[in-house]
Amino acid sequence: MYNITHMGEGAFIIIVLLVLSGAAAFRNLWYFIAAIMCNAVPALVIQMVKRWAKEPRPLNYFKEASWIHITADWPKLYHNSFPSGHSAGAFSLFCFLSFLLPERFRVFGLVFFLMAISVCYSRLYVAAHFFADVYAGSMIGCMVTIISFAIMRSLQPRFFSNKDILTT
Repeated sequence: MYNITHMGEGAFIIIVLLVLSGAAAFRNLWYFIAAIMCNAVPALVIQMVKRWAKEPRPLNYFKEASWIHITADWPKLYHNSFPSGHSAGAFSLFCFLSFLLPERFRVFGLVFFLMAISVCYSRLYVAAHFFADVYAGSMIGCMVTIISFAIMRSLQPRFFSNKDILTT
C-alpha cells in the first residue's frame, strides 16, 4: 500500500503525462493544454478546499492512538485532511487517460478505475485520510477533469483541422 499511494502524487502524474507526450499523437499543443487543465486544475481546487476546511488527519483526530499503525519511515501527517489530494490526483489522471483511449480500448477504463480506487484505499490504509476525504477527493478529481476535458474537447477543432485524433 505504501507504494500504491504514490500513484496519486504529482511526480508520478507528471512522469506518466510526459511519457505519453512521447507518442506522436500526443505531441501537440492540444494534448499539452488538456493534460495541464485536467490534472493541474483539480490539484489547485483541492489545495484551496484543504486550506479552507483545515480538517485534522486521523493521527491528530485520534491523538496518535496505539491501534493506528504506520511504519517508522512514513511521515506523520496531522493537518489538512479534507479532501484527499492523492485521491483527486489519481482520479484526475486515470479519468484523463480513460478519455484518451480509442474506442476499441475503452475496456481499459475499468483498469484505470481500479487503479484509482486502489490509491484511495491506500490513503485509508496508511492512516492519512478518512473515508470522506478520499471520497470527496475522488469526486472533485473526476468532476473537474470531466469539465476540463469537455472544454478542451469543444476547443479541439481550433487545434486540428483534420480528423479527431481521439477517435482513430
